[in-house]
Amino acid sequence: MTNDILGIHHTGILTRDLDGLERRYASFGFTLSPRSRHLLSERPGEPPVPGCTANRCALFGGSYIELLGIVDESAPDPWHTKAMADRYEGFRLLNLDTDDPESVHRRLDGAGLRTSGVLDLDRDVDTEDGTRTVRARAVHIDPRSTAEGYLGIAQHLTRQYVHQPRYLDHRNGAFGLGGVLIVAGDAEFDAIIDRYTRLLQATPRHDGPRAVLDLAAGRLEIVRASDVEEVLPGEPAPASSYLAAMTVLVDDVDHARTIVENGAITTRTTEDGFFVSARDAYGAGLFFTEAA
Repeated sequence: MTNDILGIHHTGILTRDLDGLERRYASFGFTLSPRSRHLLSERPGEPPVPGCTANRCALFGGSYIELLGIVDESAPDPWHTKAMADRYEGFRLLNLDTDDPESVHRRLDGAGLRTSGVLDLDRDVDTEDGTRTVRARAVHIDPRSTAEGYLGIAQHLTRQYVHQPRYLDHRNGAFGLGGVLIVAGDAEFDAIIDRYTRLLQATPRHDGPRAVLDLAAGRLEIVRASDVEEVLPGEPAPASSYLAAMTVLVDDVDHARTIVENGAITTRTTEDGFFVSARDAYGAGLFFTEAA
């Protein structure tokens, strides 16, 4: 396994209805950071400019869920978010964690994976000491080669301004992301497995229909579209390959389930917790489980 990719940095759910997305995830028992507008750079070395998106986040101290909304259709869109939403909204973004994006870029370029180079992202956030600027760096894999979604590798430069202690206590007891489930179209399955094997320098193990790639923290699971009913029965399929679900780690699944169901959301029992359909979670299936 590579030592320059550490785990899941964040997952991203994209919508043009950020107000509704915020309300739904707050009803699930997540504490959300205040809304923050993005400043984005289009090319390496260029200064960030105000973009068309803003976000709120469910933060866990390490990883987080980003609720990403298009809030100004007339604003610049250097990262092509509107085109992403035009295709379909929902669970569209997966960023893995690194502390050395330059090394990742060089390694992936050498492995034949086209990237954006290292890009800068800034956004202003409120802290208990006043407004501070969050700074991050990211390497994006060319989206034309990632049929399942938009894939990046990101580094926090000011983690303390993102994962503020006042936002880390969630009513549902959530404390981390344990994994991401990717559905791969049968014709794309081998290419997707090969890409993540090269990306992570890891050999997948098998757990039933899932091919599992372990990270230092968390895991990626990949299942063929023809086998998806074994894993996600009755779930919508927005594309031939797609980011389908994420695993939320909680202290007590019964407590978390009570909170979710109190919001009139139907849940399904799983082997180690419960599941919320992507239909009820703005396009992202949610597995809630207790850490082993």
